[in-house]
Amino acid sequence: MAKRKLPLPDASEVRKRMDANGLIEIRVTPNASVEAVTLPEGDNKVLSIRTTATPEHGKANEAVLSLLARALGLPVSSLALVRGATSKNKLVRIV
Repeated sequence: MAKRKLPLPDASEVRKRMDANGLIEIRVTPNASVEAVTLPEGDNKVLSIRTTATPEHGKANEAVLSLLARALGLPVSSLALVRGATSKNKLVRIV
């Protein structure tokens, strides 16, 4: 069965959620029915990322970095998970 993917937000809108150090906060929902990157509303800067991957053996983290990289129009190698490898709340550095 193919993964369902929602359209990604504009890369410039995603970049607005980065701080001055190139860090971006995300909240992950693994085992979702669709893959999606959702922009927060209001002053909240935390992106919501839903992935169909399971949180076993780092699969969800890999899927999240891949989705975020696609949303930013960057290669996955330009992203690094700084904090939250086993948490729903993660901090990613864009290099």
